[in-house]
Amino acid sequence: MSRKEIIRCGWCSNDEQYQKYHDHEWGKQVKDDQILFEFLILESAQAGLSWITILRKRENYRKAFADFDYKKVAKFSEEDMLQLLENPGIVRNKLKIASAIHNAKIFMQIQQDYGSFYTYLYSFLPNQQAIINNFELLKQVPAQTELSILLAKDLKKKGMKFFGPTTCYAFMQAVGMVNDHVLTCSYR
Repeated sequence: MSRKEIIRCGWCSNDEQYQKYHDHEWGKQVKDDQILFEFLILESAQAGLSWITILRKRENYRKAFADFDYKKVAKFSEEDMLQLLENPGIVRNKLKIASAIHNAKIFMQIQQDYGSFYTYLYSFLPNQQAIINNFELLKQVPAQTELSILLAKDLKKKGMKFFGPTTCYAFMQAVGMVNDHVLTCSYR
């Protein structure tokens, strides 16, 4: 595929990091619970911010949150949280940081109840299969769906924080539960 032939979803612009993420990760099915936890933290941190802001801080998040090891994050202390609040490489929002630690505990409880977080997530999908949408234009892609509302509501009931329907839908897109690459996209 030559450079001239590549067509991407309009949201990733000409930013090289954004394009790499779009081309190699976004919409690709993730089955690994640790990677699912990574996106849970990153998408929650993104709430109210642009995704590129979080993407640029991703490696800092990786270091700050123990390589996204949910077992370690669940054990973070008050002192760990205070250190995170001083870390200029991440979004220093006390509620978002506290929710990441709290959500790690909920994440592990869901794993225990369902066998894996992946199994839990896919129990919400028709026939436990990813949804492949057929949008022609970027403006047709919703910010949330009935399914993201349902999943976010269930996660909230289980105790998750900073994970509403819009954040949930962005998470679903990121981890390939939903494929929203537009029909003309070379990476669909």
